Amino acid sequence: MTRRRTPRNSVIRLTTGHAARTLNHPFARREPVLALDFGATSVLVTTSGPVTADDLEFARQLAREAYRFARSLERSFYGLPDGKGVAA
Repeated sequence: MTRRRTPRNSVIRLTTGHAARTLNHPFARREPVLALDFGATSVLVTTSGPVTADDLEFARQLAREAYRFARSLERSFYGLPDGKGVAA
């Protein structure tokens, strides 16, 4: 992942829960859309036109980081001392 060149000017925190879900919307005649739904708030990820190599690289980065996020959550869940987790 490349280093950020511009500073962040805001951060939005979206937390998961029973209303959180992700959906991929592939379309035959236009660019796909990835929807991240958090109850009443949705984040739509798509391209600004025909798919480019940069779009594909971003999608691959997103997939890698989502996988790493899931693995971190698994480690946290399975390591809970209260017994709610399942032994790995």
